[in-house]
This record gives sequence, structure tokens and C-alpha cells, in this order.
Amino acid sequence: MIRKVLMVFLVVWMVGFGCCIDRACGAVSEFSIKKIGRVNEEGPYLGIVVANAFEMNPLLQSPSFVPNPKLPYLDFSGKRFRIGKVENVKVIIVMTGLSMLNAGVTTQLLLSLFKVSGVVHYGIAGNANPSLQIGDVTIPQYWAHTGLWSWQRYGDEPNDELPLESNGDYTRKIGFLQFSDYNNKTDAENGKPVGNLLNRVWFQPEETFPVNGTPELRQHSFWVPVDKHYFKVAKKVQDLKLGGCVNSTCLPRTPMVVRVKRGISANVFVDNSAYREFLNSKFNATPIDMESAAVALVCSQQLKPFIAIRALSDLAGGGSALSNEAAIFSSLAAQNAVNALIRFISLLSA
Repeated sequence: MIRKVLMVFLVVWMVGFGCCIDRACGAVSEFSIKKIGRVNEEGPYLGIVVANAFEMNPLLQSPSFVPNPKLPYLDFSGKRFRIGKVENVKVIIVMTGLSMLNAGVTTQLLLSLFKVSGVVHYGIAGNANPSLQIGDVTIPQYWAHTGLWSWQRYGDEPNDELPLESNGDYTRKIGFLQFSDYNNKTDAENGKPVGNLLNRVWFQPEETFPVNGTPELRQHSFWVPVDKHYFKVAKKVQDLKLGGCVNSTCLPRTPMVVRVKRGISANVFVDNSAYREFLNSKFNATPIDMESAAVALVCSQQLKPFIAIRALSDLAGGGSALSNEAAIFSSLAAQNAVNALIRFISLLSA
């Protein structure tokens, strides 16, 4: 009887262990490792990272993209890595999904699994710079994540130290957003803005752990530069002719490609003109999105060349003659981003 029980236990254990082997207990399975190895034998690749299908499909439908005839894609961990060539350059294209978390996780998977020489991120973005218009394609030199805050308690002043600031966890060097600056009401007696219980938030840098650094010894990054060579190549994209019409509806001027100083990202869809103006005046930001800084931070930590190409789909929060026409021109902006991407890749390989 005891022997029979032990045999049943052994069978159950072996079945369970077999399932664990097949699924690799959360690790990369042997089957996936073999397929990844086959892909990497033909590498290195240029990684192309895009947020959603709306922005990715124009690239996949472009004659410039040729899927790998033997292995056009590899599915792993909920992501589909599309393998092929753009302008005869070997590429792996992956869609992240919305938000900083998805963008960061997907980029890390791309760099961990595959032989990637560099990363190009592209798509559409909100616009914080009123001197540019819908359809323009921007290529920033720096990216920052502006959604990491230390939120100060009501009553504390700018000179008051933040909690844990002395430990190096938080800083007041980057600056703050004072909510009372945007109150509609003022004190009738002295004409000064009334207090706001939200007080202020201080912008914080990300903690980073570069692959060439000491493990667990943190560094801090706020403005992450794109690759110098990539940014130099991007200058030649500025002569690209872009589309400016959807059917018979045309923009006031033909869109253009322009290199700009800064772009910012956060898990926030900015449709507020006051915050848009703050971001532009405080940080000299042009494109506003929800992914690029995450891709930039991962590439920076992994020491991989990176650049982002973002076409403007709207003036964040409205306020221009075109503020209500973003829905009309968003497809145009997405196509302009793809056209700029393809030109950049062709120049990069020249």
C-alpha cells in the first residue's frame, strides 16, 4: 500500500515537473530559446518599437518592409516580434501597448532576447509647442519622464526639505508645479491667489542601474540624450516632403520634419492647455507622449543607441484653429511618422 502511494506521488510529481519543464517555470523555454537562437544567427538587428497597431500598421503595409520569409515573427511573453527588413536593413518590430510600463518592459525584452544594434521608437504625440502644427514630425535630442513626483504636504514651502531628501531619495533640483498658480479665484482682500490643498509636486529623476555600473548602486537620470550619431543622421531627414492633406482637407502649410531640444513622457494623456503651457515653458518640451522616455531609459541603462521620431497629432488641450481637427489628421500624422522613420533607416544604412 505504501509503495502504491509512493508510486502515485512520484507520477504526480513527474507530471508536475514535466509541465514545469515545458513552461520553464517562468523562464525561457527550450523551444523559445531555439527559435530566438535562429533569429539571432542572422543578427544584429535594428529594433523598431511602436506603441500601438494604429501607428504600426502603416509600416507593416509599406513596400519598404519585407517580412522574413522563413520566420516572419516570434511570439514571446505576450509580445509579437516581427522580423524582416526595412530599406534592406534587418529589423525587429515590436508593439508595446500604451504606457511607460508596457514600453519599458517590451524594450527590455527586445534587448534581452535579441541581438539589437540600436533602437528607433516612433509614433504620434501631443504637441506642447504652439509654433509647430499637426502633421509636423519632431525628433528630440533629450527625453525625460515627468510623471515621477514627490507630492509635498499642504503648508510646506519650497525651502522645506522633502521627506527622505537627505537620504538622496528625492530632490528639489529639477523644480516643481505649484497648483495654486492655476486657481481661478483670488483673495478679495489682497488680490493674491488663494491657497490650494494640493500644494505642489516636485519633479524627480529616475533611478537607473546601467549594465556597466555596480549592481544595486543607483544612478539618477532625468534628461536622457538620444544617440549622437543617430541625432546627426536625423538632421538629413529634415528635407523629407510630408503629406499635408486628408482627402480634400489640407493643413495650413505642408508639415515638416524638425529636430527639437526636448520631449517628455508620462502616464498621462495631456488634454489641458494650462498644463501644456507649463510643460513648454518649464521644460522647453515639444512632443508629449506616454512611452518614449521609458524606451530611452531602458536603452540608456543597456548602453544601446536610441532615437525617437514623433509626429504631432494635436495641440495638447486645444487653443488653435486646428484644435478640433486632430481626429481628421491623426492618420496623416501616423503616416508622416512612418515616412520619417523609413527615411531615417535608409540614411542610417547609407
